[in-house]
Amino acid sequence: MQRTGRQVVEALVATLNAGEVAGMDDVFHDDAVIEWPQSGERIVGADNRRAIYGAFPQLPAISPRRLTGDGGLWVLEADLDYGDGDPYQTVFVFELRDGLISKETAYWTKPFPAPEWRADWVERM
Repeated sequence: MQRTGRQVVEALVATLNAGEVAGMDDVFHDDAVIEWPQSGERIVGADNRRAIYGAFPQLPAISPRRLTGDGGLWVLEADLDYGDGDPYQTVFVFELRDGLISKETAYWTKPFPAPEWRADWVERM
């Protein structure tokens, strides 16, 4: 039975939160591409993915905030905490093919204080 896109993304999050880099092989195609636009990096293929994730000094704890999608396109909004108490807010875009991730694009940001001049027009979260 093929997993849904939601189940594939949830399995990836569980694998990374458990620190089981090898488990990523169960959710990614061998030829999958991972892009990190802010650093200008592209990871192509399973060997490079394994090497990069295996060399991480510490994998982040991923706290999903929202997972939405359908069919072959899924978006995960999450907080990533590398253990320093200063989490990144992250958006992952996953493209799936045949029930596995064929492309992941990840965008990260850190929170910043809202300027006072906008206070009359916004709600603070």
